[in-house]
Amino acid sequence: MREYVIVTDSSCDLPEDLVRQWNLTVVPLSVEIGPDRFHNTPEEAPDGHTFYSRLVKGEPVKTSAPNVEEFKDYLRPHLQAGKDILNLAFSSALSATYQNGCIAAEDLKEEFPEATILTVDTLAASLGQGMLVDLALEQQRQGKTIWEVRDYIEANKLHLCHWFTVGDLSQLRRGGRLSAGKAILGNLLHIKPVLHVDDNGRLVPMDSVKGRKKSIEAMFAKMKETVTDPASQRIYISHGDCLEDAELLAAMAKDQLGVPSVTIGYVGPVIGAHSGYRTLALFFLGEKR
Repeated sequence: MREYVIVTDSSCDLPEDLVRQWNLTVVPLSVEIGPDRFHNTPEEAPDGHTFYSRLVKGEPVKTSAPNVEEFKDYLRPHLQAGKDILNLAFSSALSATYQNGCIAAEDLKEEFPEATILTVDTLAASLGQGMLVDLALEQQRQGKTIWEVRDYIEANKLHLCHWFTVGDLSQLRRGGRLSAGKAILGNLLHIKPVLHVDDNGRLVPMDSVKGRKKSIEAMFAKMKETVTDPASQRIYISHGDCLEDAELLAAMAKDQLGVPSVTIGYVGPVIGAHSGYRTLALFFLGEKR
């Protein structure tokens, strides 16, 4: 069996220490905020607090997928080293990242015909995508082949539950996911949507509650309804510069459901550009999304 590597992109929002620990190749997306453009890498991206401070001030922000040539630049060294590649990509419903990865893979197969290059549409975002990467690496460490790991992710990705809430509705409005009228009224009334990523990889509103505390409680209630075997899971929580809320949610999962391990990280600038300041997201394995 040829050696293989698992690759992902920076929409996974995995903390830098885990990326280094796992020796993970992460293909960066790009972000423009105000006059600045940067790749979403630890070397180029502003720290989370600085990014969200600029977002709150109303600086315009745009994101873009890595192009085909950028993908090739990140994948080619592994192929030159005689390794196969399993790429776990950001949801195709939210970005062109998956499609560009597929095109790059097809081009590279002509250059390296002996290689296996597999690309999975995770239909996931933020640390939901990161959690799938974690699960894939665990399968790899158990000695599974590249095909077995690909099949495992395909079989389980729709059990990876994503629940989100946001601090206010401004970024959802700017991103075209909410009308201006609804955003203004919702902010005035302190209405907080509870959203999830559905089976097609789209961010979909599921509920609305009044106040931040109730939105966190609503997310946790969704977890209690569908989570499978919480005592054996490492769950993930990402946040848009609201660490205290993330820690509160983590404590609820540990105290009430017996979850043994919670990884907390920032909602990175790619996802945060669309979800906004004080986004809070919860990821776990459940009966269904």
